Amino acid sequence: MQFVISPLKHHFGLIKNTTKAHLALLGANIIYGANYIIAKGIMPDKINPTAFVFIRLSCCMLLFWGIKFLFVKEKVEKKDLLMLALCGLFGGAANQLLFFHGINLTSPIDASIIQTATPVLVLIFSILILKERVTNNKVIGIAIAGVGAVFLILYGNKTVGTSSFLGNLFVFLNACSYGLYLVLAKTLMKKYHAITVASWVFFFGFMYVFPFGISDFLNTNFEAFTTNTYLTVGYVVLFTTFFAYLFNIYSLNHLSPSVTSSYVYLQPVVSFILVSILAYVFVQSQYAQDINFIKILCCVLVATGVYIISKPQKK
Repeated sequence: MQFVISPLKHHFGLIKNTTKAHLALLGANIIYGANYIIAKGIMPDKINPTAFVFIRLSCCMLLFWGIKFLFVKEKVEKKDLLMLALCGLFGGAANQLLFFHGINLTSPIDASIIQTATPVLVLIFSILILKERVTNNKVIGIAIAGVGAVFLILYGNKTVGTSSFLGNLFVFLNACSYGLYLVLAKTLMKKYHAITVASWVFFFGFMYVFPFGISDFLNTNFEAFTTNTYLTVGYVVLFTTFFAYLFNIYSLNHLSPSVTSSYVYLQPVVSFILVSILAYVFVQSQYAQDINFIKILCCVLVATGVYIISKPQKK
């Protein structure tokens, strides 16, 4: 009887962990979706993007290593340091520098829309590196969400705001970097705890940024910071970086990189909802012109695509 029950307990435990992983991804991408509007609010007037990334990496490196020293007594093999260094490059330094410089130059709506390219990039990297099998659910889900993304691009770029080719290019390169990071990190998640991986990713990311980020950090005029500035920095460090990265790495323990990346389709939906709140709750008329039926329909499509991709493939 014990031999029969044990596999069943393991099976139900796996389902429960998978559900937790989906909830973690939902939380992470809600945080990311809000970050487009929040982070842009203080750049470059209060702080430049490189200094912002320097603060983000240094603070989260200390947070993750503090948790690791206290709760996760685990060492990594020397042969895996190269892979961790690559994850630090693509998932820490390059990813964040490209995103913050991109969002500094372009509009939040443009940036959130461009990020929807991530699942396709991850799927390509997963096929090439992990030899991941392409299921019908993934193809159908990406296609439906892709239709919504295309319409969001066509209509989103017509909204009032600052957008530029260079800023959009930086955000796209950020999506490429983050997509590659998700695939590379998956290979490490099979061996190490999520906290261990995150600690080394932020350590290497900080080491890459330090040589040219320290001067921008020291030249920042902190006396000009307001309460809103500190709250914004705190949100980016604690939520957008610490919790969001932790949620994403946790999800990689139980879900494939392509499923993990598919939740990026929720980010423009979150940005759209925030714009709606600013327009109709706080009565900021400059946002009201961004709201129409087509965009609402697009948001429904991208959310539907994420749901289909997240469903397990029937045998």
